[in-house]
Amino acid sequence: MPYEFVEDVATADIAFRAWGRDLKELFTAAGDATMNVMVEDLATIEPRVTKSVTDEADAEDLLLVEFLQELIYYKDAQRLLLRPTSVRVQHSGRRFRVSAALAGEPLDPKKHEQRTDVKAVTYHRLEVKPTDRGWEAFVILDI
Repeated sequence: MPYEFVEDVATADIAFRAWGRDLKELFTAAGDATMNVMVEDLATIEPRVTKSVTDEADAEDLLLVEFLQELIYYKDAQRLLLRPTSVRVQHSGRRFRVSAALAGEPLDPKKHEQRTDVKAVTYHRLEVKPTDRGWEAFVILDI
């Protein structure tokens, strides 16, 4: 599991650190961490529905926010629990772009043990940075 939850960061929020060898792995791990805040067992989410998302931003951290907001949007608007299955991050000039395939299924309270509802990704203490081992992010989710 390339992410960990961080305790005692902010009240009414949940924080996590995610990491990967590259931005693709980092975004995948952060997507799973976000979904794991909402659902106890990610293995219960079967890939029955697919969606494609593309987002652009001026920096890696802003791009990660846009990407995670897509997962929250689908959960709220269509009651879909989606996990990243394929992620591609590109950098051109001053713009960053993520293209991703997401797969999952409709939220079923009998099947998916819910933990808490995520409202949004915050910008508070948001960080995406390169490390000796690849990339790392620190994210706080508003619940």
